[in-house]
Amino acid sequence: MSDDVAPCTALAYLDPSYWDQRFGKEEHYEWFKDLSHFRHLLSPLLSPSISVLEVGCGNSRLGEDLLREGVAGGITCIDLSPVAVNKMRHRLAEQGTSGVDVVVADMLDMPFESESFDLVIEKGTMDVLFVDVADPWNPNPTTVDNIMKMLEGIHKVLKPDGIFVSITFGQPHFRRRFLEAPGFTWSVEWSTFGDGFHYFFYTLQKGKRSAEPSGHQNKLPAPPSINMLHEELESEDYIFCINVEEL
Repeated sequence: MSDDVAPCTALAYLDPSYWDQRFGKEEHYEWFKDLSHFRHLLSPLLSPSISVLEVGCGNSRLGEDLLREGVAGGITCIDLSPVAVNKMRHRLAEQGTSGVDVVVADMLDMPFESESFDLVIEKGTMDVLFVDVADPWNPNPTTVDNIMKMLEGIHKVLKPDGIFVSITFGQPHFRRRFLEAPGFTWSVEWSTFGDGFHYFFYTLQKGKRSAEPSGHQNKLPAPPSINMLHEELESEDYIFCINVEEL
């Protein structure tokens, strides 16, 4: 990432005007790695007939990547920034790429009918909602409200048995309280990928929730110490990273 698009503070990520200005200058940036790093986790969830919604597409090329993976049931990419949407539409038109619909939409109030998509995917988008959280164990009420609006909207637009994929720095210690909230019927599982530092790949399947939510851990440890790993991460990624050290 170049210095001329870097925010002065992390709170700028919550300002829509920051993103318009940034996307006006920046052509492409992949938050939390591109498809090549997590293809082994995503590919088993794909098939030619599925419909996909990408939430918070920015200037990512994930939509085009999914086309190359053989997804032909329709790919919709949404972003709050009209600048990002217009630039992506222009890029797709220049490439002669069809099959990706790019829409200006707010992830907290998505304009889609219930049960519209087989797969919803977000990559670093939810993490933006956490940038003003001083205590990750006790986020402020506004943050909690926005996270739940996002998740409720995604749950609503998923078809029965549909899958939500969340690619994030958010460790299960902090995310399960939201993902496993009452009212959601999805199962919650996660894997990790990456070298040196692990990104989390959550897979949530609607209608598959069990009495005891599953995952790669059955019990959460007591709250350990928290460490911000600035030195280990690329570019802006550290802003979203809160590491829970092993006990």
